[in-house]
Amino acid sequence: MLALVAASVTGLPTSLVDPRPVAMAAPGRPGAPPPTVSETVLRRGETLEAALLRSGVARTDAFQMIAALRRAVDPRRLRPGERLLVARATPGETVGVTYRRSPAERHELTPEADGWTLETVRTPVERRVVAVAGRLEDSLFASMERLGEHASFTAAFVSLFEWDFDFAADSLPGDRFRLLVEKRYAAGELLGDGEILAAQYATAGRPILTVVGFADGHGRTLYYDGAGRAVRKMFLRAPLDFTRISSGFSHARQHPILGGMRPHLAIDYAAPAGTPVRAVAEGVVGSAGWNGGNGISVAIRHARAYETMYNHLSAALVRPGERVRQRQVIGRVGSTGLSTGPHLDYRIAKQGRFVNPLAEKFVPGASVPRERRRAFESHREALLERLAREAPFDSPRGRS
Repeated sequence: MLALVAASVTGLPTSLVDPRPVAMAAPGRPGAPPPTVSETVLRRGETLEAALLRSGVARTDAFQMIAALRRAVDPRRLRPGERLLVARATPGETVGVTYRRSPAERHELTPEADGWTLETVRTPVERRVVAVAGRLEDSLFASMERLGEHASFTAAFVSLFEWDFDFAADSLPGDRFRLLVEKRYAAGELLGDGEILAAQYATAGRPILTVVGFADGHGRTLYYDGAGRAVRKMFLRAPLDFTRISSGFSHARQHPILGGMRPHLAIDYAAPAGTPVRAVAEGVVGSAGWNGGNGISVAIRHARAYETMYNHLSAALVRPGERVRQRQVIGRVGSTGLSTGPHLDYRIAKQGRFVNPLAEKFVPGASVPRERRRAFESHREALLERLAREAPFDSPRGRS
């Protein structure tokens, strides 16, 4: 069962702002009917001039409006979905235009004898801390979507655990998740998500995974596990986002092409051709290109005598000698070499010997500095107590 739990409001207080565009309320002649309003939604790549003309605004008026808007709006930074509301007293007489960029920002244009005047209206942004809780039924993306959350929100949640938990290999139906997140509202409408303050993921057979955001004293939020160790580690758990394991690490596996029992010292991830493949750790590319039965392959050398290999790619996006960052896209899934379909053959070697990527214990992250430890513990307890109160795991509906 899924739930979205609204918590108490923090940050700026709610400010009452008239949500009606002021240009729409322009007074008409006594006894005249009220203005009619038409709405135009900006398309991807569309200019403000094109949108105004598509709205039926005369070209001369459009030029004057854009000249007035340039004082407050960068015309190079328009976003698809922004709206123009055009009010007309008669079919040919425009009496007001509202350019609505978001629930928090709109620009009112009203006619004057010598052109158009501009008034910018900004609605105060209200910040709320919200608890989101749910149970995994199929995929985490689908489970979050049923809560009304976007894919980018789910990706932010996953990124907190990607050093310790492989959602492709480890997640199970019935797993539970909950988090506290800051959301921004204006005039009652959601503007977007802020930082995740705390998050937990519960799966069978292992302790609850906990992540807590904690300020480092320089305005940055760093994330730590429940014991105060940084969640960011040397290696990610997986090189792909949200795929499934099609073949595990084994010293004796029936080879799908060559036949017979052969070692399979890799993890195979099934994924559509073209899926981005990411470096699991920073390092230097040792080789990139065709590698016999491995097809197009990338090998990266890392610290502490580790090396990773990414095989059967459709394309390698790095060159030998290039230094890469953790999570940098280094190639795309393919089916080159000895392969029966699109997948990634992912390998890790330590001191020249292949090891099981899912069983290897990597270097843990740094801990909270000693002088900040007490502040972290107090902060952690407050967030986790609030999370447990507002989104208890044992609640049948996950709702406070």
